[in-house]
Amino acid sequence: MKLGDISVGYLYSLRTALGALGHDSAALFQRFEIDDALLSTGEARISIPRFMRLGNAAIQLSGEPAIGLLMGRHSHASHLGLPGITAACAPTLGEAFRTLVRYERLTSQNYRGHSSFTAPALRFYSISPYNQYNLFVVDSALCSRATIARHLTGGRARLREVHIEFPEPAYASDYPDFFDCPVLFGQSDNQLIFEPASLQLPLVQAAPATHAELLAVCQARHDRLSRVRRLRDRVADIVSPELHRRLPTLSEVARQLGQPSWTLRRRLLSEDNVRFQDIVDETRRDLALSYIRDTDMALGEVAFLLGFSSPAAFQRAFRRWTGQAPGGYRRDFRRLRSEAITREG
Repeated sequence: MKLGDISVGYLYSLRTALGALGHDSAALFQRFEIDDALLSTGEARISIPRFMRLGNAAIQLSGEPAIGLLMGRHSHASHLGLPGITAACAPTLGEAFRTLVRYERLTSQNYRGHSSFTAPALRFYSISPYNQYNLFVVDSALCSRATIARHLTGGRARLREVHIEFPEPAYASDYPDFFDCPVLFGQSDNQLIFEPASLQLPLVQAAPATHAELLAVCQARHDRLSRVRRLRDRVADIVSPELHRRLPTLSEVARQLGQPSWTLRRRLLSEDNVRFQDIVDETRRDLALSYIRDTDMALGEVAFLLGFSSPAAFQRAFRRWTGQAPGGYRRDFRRLRSEAITREG
């Protein structure tokens, strides 16, 4: 279990944005093992860390730090797969957003959190603290949803404000052109706040019967994903978002899964041969490896996100998992990756 993954559909807008800037994305995508076959494969996904590295490489290639905003401008509902097509047939914009949030797992899975919609705010969860690898993720997610809202309503949807968690970046002056409303940085959530009347707008492609039919398909696929996932993965899904606050207990997780704690303990042992504490430890380990390999987070930040009492406690745990200190592991991993890229180039 890593940070999560996303549909390759999210890469379509990046390819178009790079083309609009005069860059051929083929060589860049090939470097990250993304080819036309993968981009044409139904339900194909890439890991969130790979997406973050790809976005950062696109910024380096183009010299455009606002690449995420450009991605958003070139986004379409179809890029969001089956949930996107289903949302486009909804009767109103509000129903379209409810559809996208309800079936988000069909196109993306972030083990630290998920999007939500509580009118008039559509929220997007992103991994923090922020750095050069994930600003563009927030930019693209928020701008794509704003763009899709305009497309679905024939340009009538209006934003009241946009809230962004990270501090004002160097390219902050670009935001008003993309959102056409006040953009506030350093906020508690990443969210689009719409004018309430916009959420009642009928969609230009509204088709209630088709929407109902596609909702049934989405639900069936969602149920299929839930059935094939092991119990230990469902437990990890609950544990991961809570690590930076406090370690959840077995009884708390069991309550969320709708079963007594003794039943959860017994099922974990019988179905997966694992204890609850093993899952907590494995979740911390996998997330730690992703943070150390794929982000620039300081070790103290990683320790906080994983719920350790101190950086020293985190370093001891990391040595137990890998046999190395986290700083040395990061240096070795990046050196080997750089050498591999050089050989490929």
